[in-house]
Amino acid sequence: MPVPQPNPHLSNPQPWSAPVAPAPIRATVPIPGSKSQTNRALVLAALADGPSMITAGLEARDTELMRTALRTLGVRIEESQPGEIQPGEIQPEQTQSEQTQSGGEAVWRVTPPEMFAGGGTIDCGLAGTVMRFVPALAALADGPVTFDGDEQAYDRPMAGILEPLTVLGAAVDNTSRLPFTVTGQPELTGGVVEVDASASSQFVSALLLIGSRLTEGIQIHHSGDPIPSHPHIAMTVAMLRERGVQVDDNTPHRWSVTPGPIKTLDVVIEPDLSNAAPFLAAAAITGGTVTIPRWPAETHQPGDLIRGILETFGAEVALIDAGLVVTGTDYLHDVDLDLADASELTPVVAAIAALAEHTSHLHGIAHIRGHETDRLAALETELNRLGCHVTQTHDGLTIHSRLLHDSEWRTYADHRMAQAGALLGLVIEGITLDDISCTAKTMPGFADLWQQMIDDSELQDPADQHTLDRQA
Repeated sequence: MPVPQPNPHLSNPQPWSAPVAPAPIRATVPIPGSKSQTNRALVLAALADGPSMITAGLEARDTELMRTALRTLGVRIEESQPGEIQPGEIQPEQTQSEQTQSGGEAVWRVTPPEMFAGGGTIDCGLAGTVMRFVPALAALADGPVTFDGDEQAYDRPMAGILEPLTVLGAAVDNTSRLPFTVTGQPELTGGVVEVDASASSQFVSALLLIGSRLTEGIQIHHSGDPIPSHPHIAMTVAMLRERGVQVDDNTPHRWSVTPGPIKTLDVVIEPDLSNAAPFLAAAAITGGTVTIPRWPAETHQPGDLIRGILETFGAEVALIDAGLVVTGTDYLHDVDLDLADASELTPVVAAIAALAEHTSHLHGIAHIRGHETDRLAALETELNRLGCHVTQTHDGLTIHSRLLHDSEWRTYADHRMAQAGALLGLVIEGITLDDISCTAKTMPGFADLWQQMIDDSELQDPADQHTLDRQA
């Protein structure tokens, strides 16, 4: 089986020695906004019937790429820092006090154009939401739009969105991979399209997002293997309905969107629950306690599944007024988990499993071979380098825990791999990541926030000050 190559596409990798936790992690960690919600909110604001305000949106490479892409299509996005928004620019139901309580983040005012502009080139980077959602918008533009991205993105599957766009009436010069050019028309008819979304739920979400803007709406039929990360589709449907769009999803693998306007809506973005996972896992593996403020009581984010996952490993989990609290119990159970609905959690879950008492099995995640890197191969390679015994199955990993040792941890330009390496570094001295800068994809301040979490822990009860030696 081929082994993925480490970070071949980063010109300035930043090596990073993962800090060891000198005590059980005890900290409160504020997490920036959800990438999935932020980029969906941006796209919906670009399609809406008037200006929208987005508060607490994530500032990261993926969301910057999305804003730049939308501006290329003629969308106006004004970015104001905390305190710069005038009271009249906030809806009556959201007071300035409530805005501050939401995190005091910058506010973006998004004004859609009368018609999306063609003629530009869009850099997708490694952002799946940009390379899958924005071509659907480009199909409504008044001229050709070219898409390119990081070289590593050339391996990511694209046929699931580009082929349906051709059925709807857009012209695409390459329907399988980046780079490509979409030549659309401002008024696509719509109708019935068949899509194979077994490689990514984003293909369905992309079509759902533009469905009401098509003159006849859209009916989407999925054909193929099961769709991964289905909660992301549920998130898209919920956000459409919040804006007055009629979506029928009562029949499995079928969605119908009625034509009509997308109403403007001002939103406050939830914390990114997937990015919270390594911080919560830090409590589980060190026998400490971590609190994540503003954890939503109800959410469509797949990252919310980390609660049940950590409980399965043996941690104590409680959702209280202060946020989500995870407490480690000095024992990590082996697990058998289907991660199909939250595959982005796989690297962190695999890292925990490598420290568990016995053999763990992760499955339902064959599709993550096509993510930022082949994550199954990368995890197998890097965990084995630390002394673990990991083998791939057809749709996952079998992880036999072993006594682990220091080693380089290669990230493959993948932010989730970097998070997993940082987590293991808390309890295994001498782990060095070949690059930490890739975390900027969804969390530019990851390394600083990670160190702050450790520093806060050292300020706790001196009785807790001891070097951790929990190596499975």
